[in-house]
Amino acid sequence: MLLIVCPWCGPRDESEFSYGGEAHIARPKNPEKLSDEKWGDYVFMRANTKGVLLERWVHSHGCGRWFNVARDTVSYRILAVYRMGEKPPKLDPATYI
Repeated sequence: MLLIVCPWCGPRDESEFSYGGEAHIARPKNPEKLSDEKWGDYVFMRANTKGVLLERWVHSHGCGRWFNVARDTVSYRILAVYRMGEKPPKLDPATYI
C-alpha cells in the first residue's frame, strides 16, 4: 500500500485516492480539426515510462482535489507531490536510485 501525501489533507492511505493518468498532457487547441490518427494519439498514447513518471491523482475519498505526483514506476516510491498548476519539482536522480 502506498502512503500518499495530499497537499491539503496530509498523509493518507492509497485507498482514498484515484489515479488520473499521466500529468501535463495538453489538450489540443482545435480538436475538431485533428485527424482520427492524431486524436487517437492524444487520447491513447502515453509515455509508459520505466522510472520517474509525473502522474495526476485525486483525493476521491477525501477533499476531492486533484494534484500531481512524481513517482518511480519501478519501485512505486513517491518522490514529490505538487499542486495542479505548479511546475514539477527538479529531482536529483542520485537521491532515489
